[in-house]
Amino acid sequence: MKRLLLVPALVLASCNSVYYAAWEKLGWEKRDLLVSAVKSARGEQKEAGEEFQDALTQLKKLSGYHGGNLESAYSKFKAEYDDCEAQATQVRSEIREVDQVARDLFREWEREIRQYENASLAADSRARLADTRSRFQQLSTTLHAAEASMEPVLRQFRDQVLYLKHNLNAAAIGSLRGKADTIQSNIQRLLEQMNRSIAEADRFIQTMK
Repeated sequence: MKRLLLVPALVLASCNSVYYAAWEKLGWEKRDLLVSAVKSARGEQKEAGEEFQDALTQLKKLSGYHGGNLESAYSKFKAEYDDCEAQATQVRSEIREVDQVARDLFREWEREIRQYENASLAADSRARLADTRSRFQQLSTTLHAAEASMEPVLRQFRDQVLYLKHNLNAAAIGSLRGKADTIQSNIQRLLEQMNRSIAEADRFIQTMK
């Protein structure tokens, strides 16, 4: 399934019925939209991991500065940090979207179960809903854990950017040495959490086919 250009969760919240009706006319049910949203969140997480690694690489280069254009080195690090902030915002947005579509799917599913005349079919559908909701909860937990793991690294990067902005000199660069290693350990934890979340997303997508 190709990635759909889904609207942000805040828009979903304000015009759900119109939004979903438009997609249903194109043959896309909420189940399809949820899978697409999960795929999008998975992709944004992969990109976020790459952005954080790139920012760390630039920070290490800056901390190992031994001459050259210091302003240029700082600008490259700041640009990578800005990319991290932007990518983190996108990850958060995609996760909000996943949560919103899932809530709407489960509400619809519960409502339609009450419309069954056949008790056996209703019971089977109810069991499938419970199973899907349980699997989604596992996914949601890992998504939000991955989201939370970004903030400590962003704060560390932000501190370095702000400090260097006003203290761009050899002494300030010297203060970076050793801090990059601390940030690297946090990024490693972030990447591990991202990988767990991505793997959980893959499993969820497979079960929804």
